[in-house]
Amino acid sequence: MRKIRSGDDVIVIAGKDKGRRGQVLRIVDHERVLVEGVNLVKRHTRANPAAGAPGGIIEREAPIHISNVMLYNPRTERGGRIGFRTLEDGRKVRYFKADNEVVDV
Repeated sequence: MRKIRSGDDVIVIAGKDKGRRGQVLRIVDHERVLVEGVNLVKRHTRANPAAGAPGGIIEREAPIHISNVMLYNPRTERGGRIGFRTLEDGRKVRYFKADNEVVDV
């Protein structure tokens, strides 16, 4: 089980986009995540008339290291550390260590 999953609301804690919030679009590999609106890079593409793709400069998200993001805690309005807990019904859930609030319901 991962501490950060696809669809989570995260906040960037290091790098050029420090302090920005976004939703995790996907997990690229074990170390990198793609966050919406964070770490934008410009990609220069050549036009391909056969495929109907126009050329130009496209701005898109690049992967960011997973250690540079924290799960956003809406109660404290900051990033929060995550722990794991097993509930009475046997489910394993994530919770914020600062206020013991369960993330997965």
